[in-house]
Amino acid sequence: MPTYGRLPITFERGEGAWLFDENNNRYLDAVSGIAVCSLGHAHPAVHQAICKQSEKLVHTSNLYGIAVQEQLADRLIEKSGMDNVFFCNSGAEANEAAIKLARKYGHEQGIENPAIIVMEKSFHGRTLATLSATGNAKIQQGFAPLVEGFIRVPYNDINAIEQALERHNNIVAVLLEPIQGEGGVNIPAADYLNRVRSLCDRHRLLMMLDEIQTGIGRTGKFLAYQHNRILPDVCTLAKALGNGVPIGACLAQGKAAKVLSPGNHGSTFGGNPLSCSAALAVLATLDAENLIEQAAQKGDAIGAAFKDRLQGNAHVVDIRHKGLMIGIELDSPCSDLVQAALQQHLLINVTSEKTIRLLPPLIINDQQIAQLVDTLSTLIHKHTDTPYES
Repeated sequence: MPTYGRLPITFERGEGAWLFDENNNRYLDAVSGIAVCSLGHAHPAVHQAICKQSEKLVHTSNLYGIAVQEQLADRLIEKSGMDNVFFCNSGAEANEAAIKLARKYGHEQGIENPAIIVMEKSFHGRTLATLSATGNAKIQQGFAPLVEGFIRVPYNDINAIEQALERHNNIVAVLLEPIQGEGGVNIPAADYLNRVRSLCDRHRLLMMLDEIQTGIGRTGKFLAYQHNRILPDVCTLAKALGNGVPIGACLAQGKAAKVLSPGNHGSTFGGNPLSCSAALAVLATLDAENLIEQAAQKGDAIGAAFKDRLQGNAHVVDIRHKGLMIGIELDSPCSDLVQAALQQHLLINVTSEKTIRLLPPLIINDQQIAQLVDTLSTLIHKHTDTPYES
């Protein structure tokens, strides 16, 4: 089905931060499969874990105990501070689990039609419920009637949440991204998540964080909420957790960890031995190579380099970053830069029409960073017809 507007290129193999096309041309991957391949391509530890597990067992179903799934759950709980985990296959499925959990929590409080506060410009997935939660009218178009039970407010506006609570008496949760990815790499005020946490505590709401893009070290902490020294009630993960092997997770703690019981939710493939083995290899590698701390340092270096190279360009509205989640916002649509960068053997992404989104692998090195900054800065100056002055 023609559901993708694909670029005119096919990649045959990868090695670290590089991808190689059918003619063996090399491209610097600054997107990482949309924040998925944080360890780069063909990482030896992930490769070995997949091969070793596939020789023994790929699937049995969740009708039985799965030792490697339990090991992964233990590691995620240890690193997140949460209490338990539901495993699935994607970020959308993880958010579906969170939405179901919130609704059941509401019913247990005697709320007949529980509602969840969600954010403008958010992105939570493309299933019908997660599409309805998403704050993007363009991708919702043509799929009405949408799922009810979502109340939308502006992002990074604590007063808007308070006003929604005054107007509605059936709100049971707040669902948001610590940093909005698809919405344009929107980074909230430093205390925003803390204020949401306090508000949820006062009103007995579940604070649910979609860490599908921000999690697994992307922002310089294992999870982005750890920058704020808080714990959400629910946290969803996917993308980089398996470094390309499909896996998602919905983590819960406290009262949220006690909501779902046998028969409430499930997944045929979720938490299978193969995907869990890959995820365990990812977590072990992040620790062994100190990649999360490096992500913070590399992000600072990239942000500073772009600010230096793009200073004086009046068409650059803002340069935002948290770790290796980077957005360069221009004052006009710039989707043509994706094709222009491809011609220079650089893979980038443009989201929210005007924001260049960079999600390079955590293993990117200094030479590759220099190439990324130089190539893209030159393209931006050319795109905006602004001469570069060194």
